[in-house]
Amino acid sequence: MQRLGEKYQSVEAFGWAARDSSGHLSPFVFSRRETGEEEMRVKVLYCGVCHSDLHCLKNEWHSSIYPLVPGHEIVGEVTEIGRKVSKFSIGDKIGVGCIVDSCRACESCREDQENYCTKSVATYNGVHYDGTVNYGGYSDHIVVDERYAVKIPHTLPLASAAPLLCAGISMYSPMKYFGLAGPGKHIGIVGLGGLGHIGVRFAKAFGSKVTVVSSTAGKSKDALEIFEADGFLVSTDEDQMQAAMGTMDGIIDTVSASHPILPLIGLLKPSGKLVLLGATEKPFDLHAFSLILGRKSIAGSAIGGIKETQEMINFAAEHGIKAEIETISMEYVNTAMDRLAKGDVRYRFVIDIANTLAVTRS
Repeated sequence: MQRLGEKYQSVEAFGWAARDSSGHLSPFVFSRRETGEEEMRVKVLYCGVCHSDLHCLKNEWHSSIYPLVPGHEIVGEVTEIGRKVSKFSIGDKIGVGCIVDSCRACESCREDQENYCTKSVATYNGVHYDGTVNYGGYSDHIVVDERYAVKIPHTLPLASAAPLLCAGISMYSPMKYFGLAGPGKHIGIVGLGGLGHIGVRFAKAFGSKVTVVSSTAGKSKDALEIFEADGFLVSTDEDQMQAAMGTMDGIIDTVSASHPILPLIGLLKPSGKLVLLGATEKPFDLHAFSLILGRKSIAGSAIGGIKETQEMINFAAEHGIKAEIETISMEYVNTAMDRLAKGDVRYRFVIDIANTLAVTRS
């Protein structure tokens, strides 16, 4: 059955989609639009698996549009360009993150913060301005306006660069915006998962002191030895948490599962900031005095604008920052989702689209 606006799309595409909130993915033939004057057609090479993909597949945010092709950590190669494209050439390796359009006129857009545009268009599970439903990077190709793509430097391994387009910018942006990036700053990172492990690497590259806070004591070895964090706290160990009270300039909380934040606020110095990245289902238990008495603050942050994403990618290339990944085939994706739901991944799944998607087409 044709979906909203699909009669205007004429280029066949192939990917894997979920048809309902079971979240089960299977082969899916669909159509994408013709390449516009300012657009590029991009052969997808790799696509990272974000926890948001799992939320959307299961309709846990009550906004899923089925059939749903996930994927917003896309690395690919430009195969076709519109006549007005000036930033990219055929053969360029490019990245596409969480948004593929915005209003281009609001204050956020004018300040290169398209991610906060109220009319931004999601890479998947969104409706484009032309009325067509967007499908993500678990597919053979995509079409994107050149304004919403970034160049991948040749020094970055393509597969491990993919998670930087969501997880990477999600950590980089708040470190920069909230003044936590640089020598003399002590950052706490809550959760050593897909976001947290990249955050540790960025913090170290900035010259900040970084302490990982986790409920899983077994992650201490990875945190300290592989990612070279300066410290590790078990969040359920009251003695450890008490000893670290008032020592951190800022904390970036990546955890989406329900958890207490009052102990985290206690770790902050006066005027410290707790920045939330994880979208927890239940409201937090928060006492006003925990903020008032130390002039502390709680904020949120969501990815970053395209200009800042390119800055982040360039910084990662310069400092050798990449995600720790497990590369998987397209056929393995449902197993990967089951593992992701259990937290069984070190530390980000990346699908090898170029080499494993086509063989799944019967």
